[in-house]
Amino acid sequence: MTAALFCPVSRTIFFIAMFFSVNALSATYEPIRIGLSGPFTGGSAPMGESMRNGVRLAVEEINGIGGVNGRLIELIERDDQANNELGARIADELTRMKVIATIGIVNTGVGLASIDYYQKSKIPLMVAVSTGPALTRKFAPPASGGNFIFRVSPTLDLEARIIAADLKRRGLMRVALMTDVTPYGDSGLQAFSEQARLSGLDVVAQLRFKIGENDMSGLLQRARSAGAAAVVGWGIGPELAQIARGMQAMGWRAPLVGSWTLSMRNFIDAAGSSGEGALMPQTFIQDAGSTAKNSFLLAYWRSFKTDLIPSPMSAAQGYDGMHLLALAMRQAKSLDGETLRQALESLEFRYQGVVTSYEKPFSTQDHDAITANMMVIGRVTAGRVGYAYHEDQQRGALLKIKQKANP
Repeated sequence: MTAALFCPVSRTIFFIAMFFSVNALSATYEPIRIGLSGPFTGGSAPMGESMRNGVRLAVEEINGIGGVNGRLIELIERDDQANNELGARIADELTRMKVIATIGIVNTGVGLASIDYYQKSKIPLMVAVSTGPALTRKFAPPASGGNFIFRVSPTLDLEARIIAADLKRRGLMRVALMTDVTPYGDSGLQAFSEQARLSGLDVVAQLRFKIGENDMSGLLQRARSAGAAAVVGWGIGPELAQIARGMQAMGWRAPLVGSWTLSMRNFIDAAGSSGEGALMPQTFIQDAGSTAKNSFLLAYWRSFKTDLIPSPMSAAQGYDGMHLLALAMRQAKSLDGETLRQALESLEFRYQGVVTSYEKPFSTQDHDAITANMMVIGRVTAGRVGYAYHEDQQRGALLKIKQKANP
């Protein structure tokens, strides 16, 4: 058998036989059910759909090699519509169904309404998109004996620190902060205000807007009158686009900087020319780079027939999060929640993902996989997000291992 593998034809026949043998074996076992929860309709849908595609792509790859320990993965998908109450009902439903784990959660409010169900049921939740800091910290020791909430997206306060540092570096010391009136906006207001204080920035105006707001002119007039040299926006694509369009309409050329959601297609498409130059922190820039990134983008195009991912960062994080879950399932001696939690906290093998190289991404005290050295600044240019700075582009091709402690 070993000698036959050196013959190309024999090797091909061997692997085809192995593929069908492994998949036939997998079909004899009950599938492993994994919950997938996110907004697949509504204003947050670009994030939810992209995340779902990334997760589906990872599951397709995992099942293609026989699943996990001979069992295929089955996704139980639910659309939370970015609605907190619906999100809570979905979390209750999935935990009652006894899924092994759930991946998803895009909106901070939905996450806050959901995490108690997973923690109480001792079912791991892998947060793939939401940046609300409280999600992974609420049940961190000593608050509980074991935390079942993990995350592969950056925390909101990490984003705020990166934005504040960039504004200071560029000498933009007087800023207006515009945030939506959701839990996400509340967290953004708190996080950026604190990071601005630490960086010596002067927040000359704090302004709030509602979801669905289509006229930001009054708020923007107040921001300009207060002497702001830049506008920091915290919300999701449609409302951030209204800020950009409002600034263009009034001829105000101040830089627009904000949360990572400025990279969403529903910001870029709705803002049009007014969105050019907008800056935001990113874990993933959709360009040619590492082998892992190129392989992911090629696989995404083959499966979904587009190279314009509505939210590239969401897709990449969903993909990586699902692969980390699979690694933990392979390592765990059983698939009960407690054993799976412990496996996630002590992953034995490095995983070269799309966002970064994950080496012990979690511990008992730290359930956030992303650290500052993995982040770059993106800029909207010609309708796509690219690197804002050449040094970030050079660094983007390097392996970025997790820093020993979160900053």
